[in-house]
Amino acid sequence: MRTKSLKKNKINVITLGCSKNVYDSEVLMGQLRASGKDVTHEAPAHEEGNIIVINTCGFIDNAKEESVNMILNYVDKKEQGLVDKVFVTGCLSERYKPDLIKEIPNVDQYFGTTELPGLLKALGADYRHELLGERLTTTPKNYAYLKIAEGCDRPCSFCAIPLMRGKHVSQPIEKLVNEAKGLAKNGVKELILIAQDLTYYGLDLYKKRNLAELLENLAAVEGIEWIRLHYAFPTGFPMDVLELMKREPKICNYLDIPLQHISDNILKSMRRGTTQAKTTKLIEDFRNTVPGMTIRTTLIVGYPGETEEDFQILKNWVEEMRFERLGCFTYSHEENTHAYLLEDDVPAEVKQQRANEIMELQSQISWELNQEKIGQVFRCIIDRKEGNHFVGRTEFDSPDVDNEVLIDASKAYLKTGEFVNVRITDAAEFDLYGEAVL
Repeated sequence: MRTKSLKKNKINVITLGCSKNVYDSEVLMGQLRASGKDVTHEAPAHEEGNIIVINTCGFIDNAKEESVNMILNYVDKKEQGLVDKVFVTGCLSERYKPDLIKEIPNVDQYFGTTELPGLLKALGADYRHELLGERLTTTPKNYAYLKIAEGCDRPCSFCAIPLMRGKHVSQPIEKLVNEAKGLAKNGVKELILIAQDLTYYGLDLYKKRNLAELLENLAAVEGIEWIRLHYAFPTGFPMDVLELMKREPKICNYLDIPLQHISDNILKSMRRGTTQAKTTKLIEDFRNTVPGMTIRTTLIVGYPGETEEDFQILKNWVEEMRFERLGCFTYSHEENTHAYLLEDDVPAEVKQQRANEIMELQSQISWELNQEKIGQVFRCIIDRKEGNHFVGRTEFDSPDVDNEVLIDASKAYLKTGEFVNVRITDAAEFDLYGEAVL
């Protein structure tokens, strides 16, 4: 029988998956810190602490595999006496708790996505309602995620998120404004609004789509200079948001709107509630209302029944629409979703080949669009220094997924978290190079 480590209790939180999980981990750590706990985020092995909390992702096969491997890694460390306790929370735990308990019993406890009070109790902390969104941010000091809603009411056939996150629940405007003020007080200048579905915001609380009113209130928060929108849904998009984007300089001319596919056959089977014609008109309306805006989207290839003709329709449409930012995933056959009833009939190698073709096409589009930026001056926020460069972003770029602007650190000293004007001198497919205009 192994002996207990002699380490003083220190809780190391490990986050897998999307920005929503990052937010949840930050809330957990804020609660732990408020209870006087020594807490860290993804600390290196020599200082990672003796109590591990793994916030898992259960969205698609690759994410699930990464989460299971992380759990097994720390269960092994527990067996070796390197850590004392391992707790698992998040989407994988919500979706597969009985299976996980059976297959990996050496985890001390599993918690779902809505069981934060129980997890805190297991960690010897109290859940404090009065904290109202206060959290220990893990992002660079200049930006933070702001989760405006949880869950999703959409019936998309391929998606397991409602199984893990439940029905859509909007957060009240006053609560979000208070949270934004607290973040601004700590130096945050950019808010990245996240939800499973921004488009639906407010319908449950205010009986109307109320994203524009929320944005107006957030834009009034002193210290916040950029507000960025992630994860909108194409059906029922509130167009008053675009009017606000056009006239309010704090709202970045940027929208992340996952469209998934464009072939009418596939859209119908995916239960997306739209068509190629409607989606194309929506994108045209976006660009007409806010000229020069950046649209980021994500697509799925290899969905059950996707023929070569369906794929060519999608590929031709990507070429026609020339999205500024685009990511492509291969379809993952998820239990208990509507699409799971269909035959997963596109071979894995065909799925991957189709994804590669889309991304090769997008790489060329991105390169051409970036060439047009050479010689222009953009206001950039500096995220970090890396090697011989300061790394910044324009308002058209979100952290981790979009272009970065690389500025030679030998030519100018720039402060992390500050805004600076940068003239673009060169451009690659997914990076810009520039010099500070001081």
